[in-house]
Amino acid sequence: MKIYFHLNIAGFSNCYVVVNEQNKQALIIDPGKLTSSIIANIEDGGYNLTGVLVTHNHGSHVHGLKTLQKIYTPEIYAADWETARQNTKVLKDDGIITVAGLHVVYMSLPGHTADSMVYKIGQALFTGDSISAGRLGSTSNKFSAQILRTNIMSKIMTMEDDTVIMPGHGPITSVLAERRFNSDLYPKAAPELL
Repeated sequence: MKIYFHLNIAGFSNCYVVVNEQNKQALIIDPGKLTSSIIANIEDGGYNLTGVLVTHNHGSHVHGLKTLQKIYTPEIYAADWETARQNTKVLKDDGIITVAGLHVVYMSLPGHTADSMVYKIGQALFTGDSISAGRLGSTSNKFSAQILRTNIMSKIMTMEDDTVIMPGHGPITSVLAERRFNSDLYPKAAPELL
C-alpha cells in the first residue's frame, strides 16, 4: 500500500490517494478538489480508481466529487446520503469493508458533524476533522465536544502507539504524539509522558 498526500489550497484540506500496488487499484479519501496532480497520480500509476471514502459532508472535503464522477466510476462511501445521493453507499456505526482490495475499518465518530467517520487502513487512520495534530476537532457546542472527546478516547486513543493519524487539515501525527501533546484530550498531561 502507498499513500499519496494532496493539499486542497482552497479549503486547506488534505486529500489522500491510497493505492494497492498488488492489484493496481486506488481509492481517494476526501476529494475536496480534483486537481491535475491527483489525476496524474492515478493515471501515471496505471491505477483503477474503485472507491472514494468521505469522512464528513463539508465542501472542503467533497467539492471534487462531481468532477471526479465525470471521469471515473468509483463506489462512494459516506455516512450521509446527501454526499453523492443515489451513488452513496451509506455506512452506519462501525464495520469493515473492502475497497481497492484493501480492508478498511470504518468507525462512526460524531461530534464535529453528525456524519463524521474515520477510516483505518493498515496502520493509517484517516480522521477527517475529528482530530488533528494537537487539537480536538471543532464542534458547535459543549455537548458535541464531549461526545467527540469520548469517542476519540474510546476508539482512537486505544489504538497502537504507532498508528499514523492522517487528518483532514494540518500535519500528520500519531496516536502516541496525541497522547503526549494533545491538551484538548489530556489537559493535565503527566510529566513522565513528556
